[in-house]
Amino acid sequence: MPHAKVDFSNTEIAFHLKSDAALDRAYFLFKMIANEPLVRIGTAATNFALKTHLPVEGLIRATVFDHFCGGVSENDCMAVVENMFDKGVSSVLDFSIEGKEDEKEFDAAMNKTCELVEFAYQQEAMPIAVFKPTGLASFALLEKISNNSNLTKEEEIEKTIFEGRIENICQTASDNKVPLFIDAEESWIQDAIDDIAIKMMQKFNKNEAWIYNTLQLYRNDRVDHLEMLLKLATEKKFFVGLKLVRGAYHEQEIERAKEKGYNCPVHTIKENTDIDYNKALTICIENIDFVSVCAGTHNEESSALLVELLNKHNISKDDKRVYFSQLLGMSDHISYNAAKEGFNVVKYVPYGPVKDVLPYLIRRAEENTSIAGQMGRELTNIIEEKKRRRNA
Repeated sequence: MPHAKVDFSNTEIAFHLKSDAALDRAYFLFKMIANEPLVRIGTAATNFALKTHLPVEGLIRATVFDHFCGGVSENDCMAVVENMFDKGVSSVLDFSIEGKEDEKEFDAAMNKTCELVEFAYQQEAMPIAVFKPTGLASFALLEKISNNSNLTKEEEIEKTIFEGRIENICQTASDNKVPLFIDAEESWIQDAIDDIAIKMMQKFNKNEAWIYNTLQLYRNDRVDHLEMLLKLATEKKFFVGLKLVRGAYHEQEIERAKEKGYNCPVHTIKENTDIDYNKALTICIENIDFVSVCAGTHNEESSALLVELLNKHNISKDDKRVYFSQLLGMSDHISYNAAKEGFNVVKYVPYGPVKDVLPYLIRRAEENTSIAGQMGRELTNIIEEKKRRRNA
């Protein structure tokens, strides 16, 4: 039976879990984030306040943190996770601490990720786990591996340890039958991550996809990479897991390419990113026999395309090989309306100590200032819902 088109404009369903106060806070936050100079000033002031130990953590927690993050610990997140699950939206807990550079901290991040996989296994509301590869090795090492630079003996040992950490996490995911997403990073360290992700897929995805790599479709080579991966999977007989996103480091990528004088690795025209995203999504669904895909997108057109593709290929809306995904605090109109129609939806739920999660939150705010259309949509939806409630 064909799936109904999803009405992404239903704000009553989108904001059902938000009180009037939470809706007002969301309006205030998105209004601020839409203002680029304000974000720059706010970022500098927040960093200064934390460095000088001014008591601002409470303010951050009550505003931006509580909107975009689930809590400071796994258990602290559970109220948010359970509330969303009541509305058909699952969660991926994302321990969002960035910028660690120490072997002891890398081991701690590995152990934390394995614990998270086991925690997810016990929770019906958390069908998937995730980790950031930069939490497990130094950025400099990943850059050297990606450039095929000669490694020192010490770096060779670090590389082996890094790969062992990844394999340990993937083994834990496979043993617990919890799909595991490997997050994407900057293009100049991504080759090292792609290589290990493919090795892990070959090892653990023999009968179905447990290990997923992430493709950032703002990169102009990712559709080619996808086609190479599918060819390899056909030859080597393994299943492919992929999370498709548009991308998180656009300005950075353009600036670095200019500065270092190499060809820009990302699309500079947004429509080209959209074309590649939708092309990749179509290729994945056309190869559903050996591909599992999570569409990480805040774009209504791509979300509607996924519904159409499932229809076209007679794929059940609750087929576990296909997920919609959005970030906590964003695009609720996509998440909750798709879930209401019975599709698989997961929200990324970042969490961790307020101070440690701040780099993630700042990056999120800086990314969002450059996506004017996204902020406009969020604000329009909030205004519509506030109006609807006043008139109800």
